[in-house]
Amino acid sequence: MRPVYLDHNATTPLDPRVREAMLPWLGERWGNPASAHRAGQEALAAVESARSRVASLLGAGPEGIVFTASGTEANNAVVRTALAQGGPGGHVVLSAFEHPSIRVAVETWAAAAGATFTRIPPGRDGVVDPGRVAAALRPETRLVALMLAQNEIGTLQPVAEVAALARRRGIAVLCDAVQAIGKVAVAVGELGIDYLAVGAHKFHGPLGAGALWVRAGAPLAPLLVGGGQERGRRAATLNVPALVGFGRAAELAAEELPARARHLAALRDRFEAGLAVALPDAIVHGARAPRLPHTSHFAVPGTVNADLMIRLDLAGFQVSTGSACSSGVVEPSVAMAALAVPRAEAIASLRVSFGATSTAAEADAFLVALAAEVAALRAAAPAGGR
Repeated sequence: MRPVYLDHNATTPLDPRVREAMLPWLGERWGNPASAHRAGQEALAAVESARSRVASLLGAGPEGIVFTASGTEANNAVVRTALAQGGPGGHVVLSAFEHPSIRVAVETWAAAAGATFTRIPPGRDGVVDPGRVAAALRPETRLVALMLAQNEIGTLQPVAEVAALARRRGIAVLCDAVQAIGKVAVAVGELGIDYLAVGAHKFHGPLGAGALWVRAGAPLAPLLVGGGQERGRRAATLNVPALVGFGRAAELAAEELPARARHLAALRDRFEAGLAVALPDAIVHGARAPRLPHTSHFAVPGTVNADLMIRLDLAGFQVSTGSACSSGVVEPSVAMAALAVPRAEAIASLRVSFGATSTAAEADAFLVALAAEVAALRAAAPAGGR
């Protein structure tokens, strides 16, 4: 049986229409966009077309788009910029379950900059309280970082409300929207932010292509120097094939977003309704909060997620644990720790994320396999070990 892929929050399969758009740039067309001759100018035109398509998906103008190799690079660049502003010192406010490209960047570089930071834990519903963010702001705060959609449990965050609070204090706001783009409508103007990160591979585009939207007038200290590409904001020869694919994926996402969202939400709701029947003691995290339409994060008491994931993989179903395994010890993920979920529940948690190519038949088959593997694990558990 062909494996059923249910880990679209990690990455998505390349849309065949995106691959088709990329193919000429992997063969007969190879110009460097920085070259003045015809081949170079054709490549430049393709890049600028992609820039316009990505900008349109974000409700932005193309001049605000800086192409990067990933959402991680985009987030890193903003964190380093904020910590470099105004000399030594400073302060950053971030949610406790930001992606590592923000969380670890702040932890790593704040000390070197003589800065401090405050982590804001989410409520038990998986949503950050704007009031707690406001209470953490200081005169020396230089950046607030809040993701639009939590990548593990899928809860949507009150970015616009937090941005309005920060803007009154003249504090920049970074929104990691990598997990949200292509699943929910996003308009940078409505969010009121200064920076927004996006990655193509989360909505059926290619790996290795990302972008940072930068509000007009907002500073940006590039991580890469030595060339004038991207108006001096990111030195590097542009990856034309990947950017062409990025642009096509953005175009398709904009055109198909309502239909995709309905399809994904129907799959998630069908799965969770079936889960309640097949495993009545399962706990769905963030179920009462606004969520991404395609993500279901749940705990199955009496199991260890790493064991369950391996069994499911062998049965032909690919899902995620969201946990880090080190030296054979399973630890709760950052999101579960931020939510203060009991350890036994945290390490029994799995994430299922559907995609545009997922089907109801796959969701139903996964439920059958999940129930069978859970029963096998529980039967094998030693007495008193649950």
